[in-house]
Amino acid sequence: MTVGENLLTDNPALYEHQFPDPDHVAARFTHDVVTRFGGGRDLLDVGCGTGRDAGHLSALGYRVVGLDSSERMVEHARAHHPAAEFVRDDMRSFALGRRFDVITCMDSALLYCHTNADLDDFLRRCRDHLRPGGLLVAEMRNGAFFLGNTELLDGVRSRTVVWEGVSYTSHTRLRVDHAGQLLRRRREWWWPGARPLVQRSAWRLLFPQELRHFLDHAGFDVTALFDSPGPRTEPPWSSDAELREELSGDRLHLVARLRH
Repeated sequence: MTVGENLLTDNPALYEHQFPDPDHVAARFTHDVVTRFGGGRDLLDVGCGTGRDAGHLSALGYRVVGLDSSERMVEHARAHHPAAEFVRDDMRSFALGRRFDVITCMDSALLYCHTNADLDDFLRRCRDHLRPGGLLVAEMRNGAFFLGNTELLDGVRSRTVVWEGVSYTSHTRLRVDHAGQLLRRRREWWWPGARPLVQRSAWRLLFPQELRHFLDHAGFDVTALFDSPGPRTEPPWSSDAELREELSGDRLHLVARLRH
């Protein structure tokens, strides 16, 4: 057990146990979206985490490169998904010297771009690594959801997962930082024989029209923007799904195409 900046990203096996995806819903969502909107098979997965999406997409015939800032995540991905290539780098500054047909950024990884400059830098990196007409596919929390809903902000959410015979309990509280336009998370971990571990993180709260503006400025046309279904919605994604564009749900799904 390693305890560092983040208990879950420092321990990828525990991460996968905490957030299982045995049916590869996230990877199937990516494949279906790419198929629906006519993307190619050279794919860069930014914020690839443990590499399980990259591994499944490789099995579906994609040539995948996974990128993540966590050294332990990249090590785990390389060991468990040898069909894909993995690099450790920063989403705001990576320079791989090659272009792709598709760039994916799932599970709110895009929202680690906390400032406007961060977001501009990331989209510039995407533009420079996509072939003309290439797709950017992203899945994230929806900032607009918090305009009229407080259900994710009310109280503390507790969860226990047993991994290698040890029970790990997390107590999580979310709050909105209005000035920073951030959703801040405080998570306290408890497990036997250890002192409580408090970890803090944050996501940028992006609104649909704001996201459209950033993408237009970076040279992208928004092909689809919908709140459901997706890999983290109920009901979950299906290949023939009709896309719901009310954009009032807590998840936001983006498909954007780089202009020729």
